[in-house]
Amino acid sequence: MDTIASLFSFITTPVSWVIVQFHSVYGKVFGPDTGWAWGLSIVSLVILIRICLIPLFVKQIKATRAMQTLQPEMKKIQERYKNDKQRQSEEMMKLYKESGTNPLSSCLPILAQSPFFFALYHVLNGIASNKTIGVINDSLLASAQKAHIFGAPLAAKFTDGSSKVAALGATLTDVRVVTAVMIVMMSASQFYTQRQLMTKNVDTTVKTPFMQQQKMLMYVFPVMFAIFGINFPVGVLVYWLTTNVWTMGQQMYVIRNNPTPGSKAQAAYLERLTKHVTHHEKTRSRGEKAIVKAIVSKGRERNEFERKFINSLTKVGLVAQADGTVVKGEAAVESEDGTPTTAAPKRQQPKRQTKSQRQSTAAKSADDTPEDAEPKTSLSKSDEPEDAKPATAAKKAAPKPAGGTRSKAQSGQRKGPQRPKSPSKK
Repeated sequence: MDTIASLFSFITTPVSWVIVQFHSVYGKVFGPDTGWAWGLSIVSLVILIRICLIPLFVKQIKATRAMQTLQPEMKKIQERYKNDKQRQSEEMMKLYKESGTNPLSSCLPILAQSPFFFALYHVLNGIASNKTIGVINDSLLASAQKAHIFGAPLAAKFTDGSSKVAALGATLTDVRVVTAVMIVMMSASQFYTQRQLMTKNVDTTVKTPFMQQQKMLMYVFPVMFAIFGINFPVGVLVYWLTTNVWTMGQQMYVIRNNPTPGSKAQAAYLERLTKHVTHHEKTRSRGEKAIVKAIVSKGRERNEFERKFINSLTKVGLVAQADGTVVKGEAAVESEDGTPTTAAPKRQQPKRQTKSQRQSTAAKSADDTPEDAEPKTSLSKSDEPEDAKPATAAKKAAPKPAGGTRSKAQSGQRKGPQRPKSPSKK
């Protein structure tokens, strides 16, 4: 490990300088020789590094999303060239080049902070070996050796012997209890971070080998942290535990506000967004507009959760636009008091009456009819207009045509009067 750490010695001086600057600030509050001053200096170093790595983290998210969208195509290539591994690799590289993705982009944050990790290990190892390193002089070295975090020296390890731990002013029990608790917390935070990614922010409609690899890493990484953690000084464990907690919180924020399409996190996010948009009747933040714009641009390729979101807006008379805004639809009309109402209300069916109610209604209508009222006919003789009578009489007096009373002769018969048939003789 010392050989690997020495390879990053070029960054040892900057890392030690940053720790000393933070220590000078916290030393005025907690005391220069306390574990709080040195421990918070390491925590502040982690926060500073992770803030600087935020652009790489954003790039990692984009690369992971791009890899997830390529999973169906990758699966087709694997099935097509399952007997030709070389051709399969060539087609995979061609797919990465055409889509502009890189599988190593998802590892950028870990690769970027590895030099700082090994440089910090080199600094703490120098403190444990009673050697000045970087900008840490003899006075700072003596102060760091006196610093204890919950009874464990800053440079002590789980595997150290009792004599070495006693030289640092501590007991072997305190060192092993503190380091064991920190290793368990470090492994648990790593497991929870990976599990959160697999259970909430993965497209469940796509089943690919990539998902199986991620599930395997969910169990492999905590075991690796537990194995290597027993060889890390307490200060390095503080560093790694802090960066794991930072990663977990950062991922929770991303999953909540920018989930993967088709995942459970997207379903929860769109449900919250539906309530928010229907309440305010518009998208208020730039992130909400970006999500709505992406959903509208998909068209018929929307997944189940995105179609449900669009339908929920339509039911309340809202329409999502291509620029990410939400406006009132044509079916929504504002009433006098400003509340949106539908232009064509639904027709309501009359309430069905019981038999007793129908009988009482008929009896009431019969009682309201006057006794001397006569039923009206459509048109009586006395009501006929006078000028209509001659026309009626003329119609009756008009002679009928000669052929009107005689039916047409059937086929096969002669025209004119027919002679009666004689009875047949037997």
